[in-house]
Amino acid sequence: MPKKFTNENPKVIASRERKAAVKQAEHDKKQKAADDAYWADDDKLANRKLQRKDDEEKKKLEAQKKREELKKLAEEEMNVLSGKAASSSQPQKVTRAVLDQRKEAEAKLAADEEMRKKLAAQKIAAPEDLLEENRNLQNVDVKVAKNVDEALAVLDETSGAVDKHPEKRMKAAYLAFEESRLPQLKVEHPTYRLSQLKQLLKKEWQNHPTNPLVMKIQAAMGN
Repeated sequence: MPKKFTNENPKVIASRERKAAVKQAEHDKKQKAADDAYWADDDKLANRKLQRKDDEEKKKLEAQKKREELKKLAEEEMNVLSGKAASSSQPQKVTRAVLDQRKEAEAKLAADEEMRKKLAAQKIAAPEDLLEENRNLQNVDVKVAKNVDEALAVLDETSGAVDKHPEKRMKAAYLAFEESRLPQLKVEHPTYRLSQLKQLLKKEWQNHPTNPLVMKIQAAMGN
């Protein structure tokens, strides 16, 4: 057994007690940090679960919202088409054309690709280039149609066996195509901006059968 010093210096005793207190405080601090880390991990796990649940709920709400928006756009499109059909002198032609375009969309993909190759071989300019060129021509008589019926009338007046100047009818034909096709693209791509929709529109127009340039090539190839 260690010897007890009954006459030990009080300063030594006080110093020993201070060291013991400091050591105990450090031990308590480390233990508290370990406990806090343990409970923090549990809190993080619980928070992740809650966050995941919230994310799933948000995704469901967003999906529902998109479905409702798409349904609303489709209803608005049908109302617009119905209004145009009621005010048109030839409603069946416009409605029939819209329905045919939708039904033949997939079948046209292969034909469009083939026509694109032919256009590239013939070095035909894109519609926007021709439209820009037409703006600089002062003596070219360009007829602009405000609706599908007027565009068809313009095409009938200027069409022939082989159109020698298709660029004169380009703007009228393109406006008619845009009026008919743009509402459909809005329904098919509800999240697209107007600039993106117009890019798709111009791409389709390059190979569309009502494009005067395409009609000219087809007529030339037929001859």
